[in-house]
Amino acid sequence: MSIHILILCTHNSARSVLAEALLNHWAHRLGRDWRAHSAGSTPSGRINPHALQALESAGIDASGCRSKSWDEFVGESAPVMRIVITVCDSAAAEPCPYWPGSPVRVHWGFADPSTAPEAERAQAFALTRQAIGYRMLQLAQLPLDAMTDAELQQALDEISRS
Repeated sequence: MSIHILILCTHNSARSVLAEALLNHWAHRLGRDWRAHSAGSTPSGRINPHALQALESAGIDASGCRSKSWDEFVGESAPVMRIVITVCDSAAAEPCPYWPGSPVRVHWGFADPSTAPEAERAQAFALTRQAIGYRMLQLAQLPLDAMTDAELQQALDEISRS
């Protein structure tokens, strides 16, 4: 049975999309039966082209990514999440819906690369992709199916300090 992980930011156009694509990449490479999803509280409806370029330049497939509302992940037909990760401070501060399965939650904040000056934006996205990729690789190495919620929470908190 697949393990589902939801990654949230407000607009679901950059950081959460980077995290979704990177976690799916690492899970596949490590033979994990995991599926990362991303969503936003007020999705922009489009993925930032700089995010797509940052993923493409690293050889990461983002073809399945799209900007969507977190509403897609509530209700009876939604997959049960094991983990919910917020990657922007504004999403972390928002009251989230009830997630089926009562997933473990963690906040891994990253600066918004889309606020960098245009001349530095591609580099900001590349650096954000690297930082997020490092955390997603650490996550992908955890034995999620063998961990209690308390053990998982501790491991996720340790990753946030790395």
